[in-house]
Amino acid sequence: MRWFPLLLTTLFFANPALAITGSAPIESSENRHEVMIVGSGGTFCTGAAIARDVVLTAAHCVMPRSDYKVIEFNPVREPYFIDVRTVVRHPKFSLSDLLGHRATADVALLKMAAPLPQSVSPAVMGEGPAPKPGDEYTIRGYGVAVRGDGKTGGTLRSARLAATGKPGNLQVRLVDATTGGIKAGLGACTGDSGAPVYREAVLVGVVSWSTAPKLEQGCGGLTGVTPLALYLSWIVTTASKLRTAP
Repeated sequence: MRWFPLLLTTLFFANPALAITGSAPIESSENRHEVMIVGSGGTFCTGAAIARDVVLTAAHCVMPRSDYKVIEFNPVREPYFIDVRTVVRHPKFSLSDLLGHRATADVALLKMAAPLPQSVSPAVMGEGPAPKPGDEYTIRGYGVAVRGDGKTGGTLRSARLAATGKPGNLQVRLVDATTGGIKAGLGACTGDSGAPVYREAVLVGVVSWSTAPKLEQGCGGLTGVTPLALYLSWIVTTASKLRTAP
């Protein structure tokens, strides 16, 4: 299988007509949990607020020796930036495992220098029931609608996907049930790394990678998810420490 973390090196803001991959709906900018994260190296990811000043994302989105900011928009879609003060990746995260197609602790926390705006509310986290093939999940991200076209990124979209293969607490693979991963369908794409994965409105995972149909490189086939079940204790404890740190 050929798949890749969903980082983006160039982002332009526009109002594309497409979606995460395909024709997923555009989400409201109000009363949401999701935020857009950019790095000094030109990277672009998605995250979810779990407190007024703490964001959960994928560990591979926040590599050492880079600075990060969250992008927000005013009512007329003009961007402004919120500094990230501290980045903490899970201690068991391994980039080599991720790139070697092995499951790893691909989760990280960002402590903001200032509270997020009122339009962003903290998500409720949980393990959710044990995943089974056919179970439905919702992903929401700011990634591109068309792979390789940065102009189609920067708008929050959602997709309803189904678990496939043998899902477990190390990894869940999602697919557009209408295409089965054989033809291009909905799914995460570049810039959706770290995007929250919901089961009945509960945050249960983050997006880590994707494939094109038939397991080729790209988007619109499988969406790989790192479940939170094994890492919830670390997330809660670390977030608490970040919130109380000076």
